[in-house]
Amino acid sequence: MLKASGESFAKIILIGEHAVVYGQPAIALPVKSIKLTATLIPRADQQQLIASTFYHGPLAAANTSNFAGIAHLLRALLTFFGAQQQGFDLKIVSDLPPERGMGSSAATATAVVRAMYQAFAVPLPHATLLRWTAISEKLLHGNPSGLDAATTSAQRPQWFVKHQAPHAIAFPSNGTLVIADTGVAGQTKQAVAAVAARLNADPNRYQPKITAIGQAVRQAAIALADDQLCALGQQLNVAQTQLAALGVSTPALDHLIQAAQAAGALGAKLTGSGLGGCMIALAKDHAAAQAIAQALTEAGASAVWQYDFAQSEEHS
Repeated sequence: MLKASGESFAKIILIGEHAVVYGQPAIALPVKSIKLTATLIPRADQQQLIASTFYHGPLAAANTSNFAGIAHLLRALLTFFGAQQQGFDLKIVSDLPPERGMGSSAATATAVVRAMYQAFAVPLPHATLLRWTAISEKLLHGNPSGLDAATTSAQRPQWFVKHQAPHAIAFPSNGTLVIADTGVAGQTKQAVAAVAARLNADPNRYQPKITAIGQAVRQAAIALADDQLCALGQQLNVAQTQLAALGVSTPALDHLIQAAQAAGALGAKLTGSGLGGCMIALAKDHAAAQAIAQALTEAGASAVWQYDFAQSEEHS
């Protein structure tokens, strides 16, 4: 094993949450200013030690922690490389808030897989990276769409459909997303299960909401291609209405969404699984984004970030 490191980024789902689990499209983007790095340092002994904000201790004791999914992934990787007894220190440094719908678990898995392949000097095709990342995501989230892993390992905004290869999608060179954290941990596994339960119990009521989100995603893609920010904002609002009807919004999310709209947002919605976590608001330019960010802070957001659409590598 060589000393090695792997990097990944936060992700934000622009539109398509929950519906993407059922075959509808989604649009997501990597937020490169919010990074996560995993560094592997080989040890002469056989100790396998983890140091992160999620878990601190030996790999062998991580099964009952919130690091269990990554621990399972690590053991699978070590078996694959025939290095089950290899000692190492794994240090994970993350700017991503955990359990906020920003892809923290997928970003961690992505960086760990990249570091492990680099440590054994083996090339890593992107499809292989996604297969490895799915190991921990399935353990953590039950029935993940794969969107988080695809986006936290991407370089450009992604058009994603479950069981299809994601591909880059063009973004406008104007417009800014304001991202705000409610300060309440999201509950991905519970939210996905709750939507599934509603669909099973009353498909005539809830399936049209999934379909409506998918249609909003398609209209949003057209708006992005045409640089129509107002039309994009309208589709974000449509998606939020349907997500609320699916039961995954919360009073804290609704409060921040309303504050953003009152401050001039073109559209606003939750991002990620809901039941806590973050929301996003679309601003026409940087000045408008500053005003929305200030309003969200005053409304109680625990953290606020901004993503300019011009950051997309389509315009870099």
